[in-house]
Parts: sequence; C-alpha cells; structure tokens
Amino acid sequence: MKSYIVGVGMTKFEKPESRDWQYWDMVKEAGGAALADAGVDYGLVEQVPAGYCFQPSTAGQRAAYELGLTGVPVYNVNNNCATGSTALMMARQFVQGGLADCVLAVGFEKMKRGALGGGADGGGDFKTSPVARHYGIMAAAHGFEMSPPTAQIFGNAAREHMERYGTTPAQLAAVGAKNHRHSANNPNAQFQDVYTVEEVLAAKTIHDPLTKLQCSPTSDGAAAAVVVSERFLVAHGLHDKAVEIIAQAMTTDTADSFGGSCIDVVGKPMTAAAGRKVYEDSGLGIEDVDVVELHDCFSVNELLTYEALGMCADGASGKLVESGATTYGGRWVVNPSGGLISKGHPLGATGLAQAAELVWQLRGEAGARQVPGARVGLAHNIGLGGAAVVTLLRK
Repeated sequence: MKSYIVGVGMTKFEKPESRDWQYWDMVKEAGGAALADAGVDYGLVEQVPAGYCFQPSTAGQRAAYELGLTGVPVYNVNNNCATGSTALMMARQFVQGGLADCVLAVGFEKMKRGALGGGADGGGDFKTSPVARHYGIMAAAHGFEMSPPTAQIFGNAAREHMERYGTTPAQLAAVGAKNHRHSANNPNAQFQDVYTVEEVLAAKTIHDPLTKLQCSPTSDGAAAAVVVSERFLVAHGLHDKAVEIIAQAMTTDTADSFGGSCIDVVGKPMTAAAGRKVYEDSGLGIEDVDVVELHDCFSVNELLTYEALGMCADGASGKLVESGATTYGGRWVVNPSGGLISKGHPLGATGLAQAAELVWQLRGEAGARQVPGARVGLAHNIGLGGAAVVTLLRK
C-alpha cells in the first residue's frame, strides 16, 4: 500500500533557553502547522508516533494533548539522533500495513546549552552507556582526549579519512561554508550567517580538524508530518499536497561497525546498507535524486555520507564538495535547509525537519532556497548507537 506525506510543519530552531516555551508548545506549533498544511482535522488522526530524546516518559502524550484530547494512541520514540526519521518510518509502516489511513508523526526536543555528552542524555555510568562499545573502538585507535565526546569520535573519523585519502581541512571546511551559506535563505534555521572556507577554518577548534562552524549546535524545536494512505488521499482530495514516500529503510550496526575504524563506528556501513535497500525497493538510484537532506552533525559525516550513498567513490568526497557538485548549479543540492550544522539539531525533530524541507522542495514551495525542477528527494538521518534511516520521496 502506498503512503504519502500531505502536510508538514516545523518551528524555527532556536538556541536552547533563548525562547520561553515548553516542548508541548513546540508540538502545538509544528503539529498544528502540519495539520493546517494538509487541511486535516486532528480528529481524523489515528496514530501518533512522537519522537524525543531528552524529555521524560509519556512526553509524547503531553505534547499531543495540545492538539486534541481524542484518545488516539501515542507512541514514544527514542532512537538518538535518528529519532525523527524513526517516528516518520513508524507512521509510514502504520499506513503501508493497512493499520491506519492518517497518522501524525511529531518530533521535538528541548535541550540544554553546551556540547552533548557521550550518550543521548550525556550522563550516567559510562560503562553502561549504549554507546560505550562505540567509544571503546575510538579509544583503542585514538585514545581519549578532553574534547566533547561526539565531536571527538567524528573528529577522529575525519583524521582517518585525511590519513587514508588525503582529504584536506579546507575540504571539510567547505561543507560548513556551504551549509551556512544555504541557511541564509531559511527563516527556520537557528543560524543564518554566511562564512567563507577561511573563516570556517579560523573558528575555534572543537576537536582537530573540526572547528565550531563544522559542528551542529544544540537546539530547541519541533517538526511534524501527516502521513496518509492512497484511499485517504483520494477521499479528501489531497493530490496537490501529496508527496509519495516511495521507499524507506532503517539499518542498525553490524559487525562492520566494530572493525576498529571510527569511519565505520560512526555509521558509514549502516548508511550504505540503508541506501542500497531504498535503491533496490524503488528501482531508482542516486543519479535520479535532485535534492538531499543528510545528517551533517559534523562536516566529516556529510563527506562520509556522499560516499555511502554512492554519490562518489570512497575517498573522493572532499573533491566532490570542493567542486561545487553538491550546491546550487551542481549535480545535487545537499542540505538546502542549512543542514544540522546551520539549521540546528534538536535531536527528536531533525529527521522530520528534513522531511519537511524535502516536501517543500518537491512541491516548489521552498522560496529563495528552491532547487529548480526538484522531483525526487532523499533524506538521511543517523543516530550513534546506532540507527540509520534513508527515505526517498517523489512528487
């Protein structure tokens, strides 16, 4: 059974503690916008997957109650940074499996200022952390320094890429410069400042070779999507709004993740496997994609994802971004929203915000950041620990 996104919404992503609101206010704003975009009343929603990492149990219900007290089932979803796309995948599975005709997926996060710790909550006994094994791989290869753990594990992946392939600091910085430049046209982005490659390189070092302008910030915000069946689409005359989810896949860590390389432990094998699955299921390839929203939590992850999705050969991603192939006028436009680096990264909302951006792009509603003639979009959302979700959308 086919599934379609017919409505999307998101809040502006904000610096934590800069706006006086609670997570339920965020969901009321983003979920209400998605329902209004679809022209669908909350009373027609049959299931609500609600994604978040930092709020307490049943926060999904507390947030959804702001949209209506209908008794609809609410499922609380936590999959680290891949939480939002996991909620979207649950919505699609409800529809595709014939269990529901109208599902609202929401994702939200109210975060604290400062860098994330080694796990989603940044606390507790590290020995029992779900990502202790991942950091153990890093420590065995690179030791452990006094920099933020997430920046450290991705920064060490960057070091490996540089040693293995000759990738340069300027090529890593080109990712940050590109995504900050894109965000200047996104009113929902946390940052809208433009930087040159030289300015990105000159910013404060977080974990060499990554500077602050190559790292996603902590953020507050929410996003939402209304996912419906074909019969609901027809019954409610929503063809003009509809963007089809033509394929979607989630993968988790395999033995490949733990072979000793930070490139692998941060998720490149998971991304490659999920990408292969959606290409196989859809009959499309990366050559058919026009616009991409991918998980650039750190600049190096954008380069790793280029390779994992087949946009270039292993080791060629630095030259790819440097060539202009992943910005306006190039082969693909990657992260027109500004990506996580500049749009912001409220963990539970990120995957759904990616979907919202792609829906706007494929409908031709993205304004100054519109990708001309965009017909097929790809979203990639990854969480350390681990989960990778790849979604193909088509208008």
